[in-house]
Amino acid sequence: MIWLTLRQFRLQATVALATLVAVTALLALTRIDLVDDYADGIASCTATGGCERFKLQFFDDHQSWFTGLVTVVVGLPGLIGAFWGAPLITREIEAGTHRLAWNQSVSRSRWLAVKLGVIGLASMAAAGLAVAIATWWSDPLDKAGADRFPRLSPVMFDARGIAPIGYAAFAFALGVTAGVLIRRTLPAMAVTLAVFAGLQLAVPQYVRPNLITPVERTVTITPENMQGISLAETTLTVRARVDEPGAWVLSDYTVDASGRKVKSLPVSLAAGACAPPPPTTVPDGKESVDGSGRGPAEKCYAEIARLGYRQHVTYQPGDRFWPLQWAETGLFALLALGLSGFCFYWVRRRIS
Repeated sequence: MIWLTLRQFRLQATVALATLVAVTALLALTRIDLVDDYADGIASCTATGGCERFKLQFFDDHQSWFTGLVTVVVGLPGLIGAFWGAPLITREIEAGTHRLAWNQSVSRSRWLAVKLGVIGLASMAAAGLAVAIATWWSDPLDKAGADRFPRLSPVMFDARGIAPIGYAAFAFALGVTAGVLIRRTLPAMAVTLAVFAGLQLAVPQYVRPNLITPVERTVTITPENMQGISLAETTLTVRARVDEPGAWVLSDYTVDASGRKVKSLPVSLAAGACAPPPPTTVPDGKESVDGSGRGPAEKCYAEIARLGYRQHVTYQPGDRFWPLQWAETGLFALLALGLSGFCFYWVRRRIS
């Protein structure tokens, strides 16, 4: 039964293996210059006292490759579910070959268990290899773009670590389930892609933030933790910066003195303490100061604090990357096991 399953899967396996070898060879060749350029650039900018501009330029120069690899890794589990999972049983049902296997002293449970086990493990292995190769090649870019794309950001989280292996297991089981229910290959493939894409959008928004209780802080608005301030018609809003590298900010809003959420700061601040300084106030271009010795920025933050406004930030710290990876992988593994159990029930009870 294992030999037969591998024989039926040989075309998909050959295509996947050939693609993986070709992509790995291409990445291996391009990575040599990538690593050398990054190392030389870091050595040079460290000697001159600052590397932020170099990292920004380095990442921008290679962003198309980086984005392409992330897209491939994120999309691979869905493709596995659609092209490996959905046709696995549906193809047999449409051709009627499942009856031949069942009449050769092979039970339905054994028949399905071998198919799910062999191809399911191949799916997980393919996803794991894709993640390993992409992470290996992208290491310099991950370092250069850590501030812009931290590992906990939704897209990067889906393309790193072990979570893609769990996604592949779930997507494969989802494809098989869609196949045994719909019994038509193309509709089953379409349903698999649609459901998996929907979950990949919903999980980072509604599930992942709560797998581990996030950190909540209410902080005074200061120049050090301010990430941005904007005035749009009648609304003045601010955003705070979390002083933890790689943190994933879930919410960031202003509260008043009583702790209630407010949509914006009083617009009067924009015309008063937070009004922008005149374009030229001091010959050397430095910010003007009033009699108290405080510049306009300091006056603005002091007035915001005096009125009792603070910033409430909810986030997942960057050091929770691996705990969240294990938690989400376990969640998708349980979903995959649940779908596999349903497939066993459906094949034994409802397919003839």
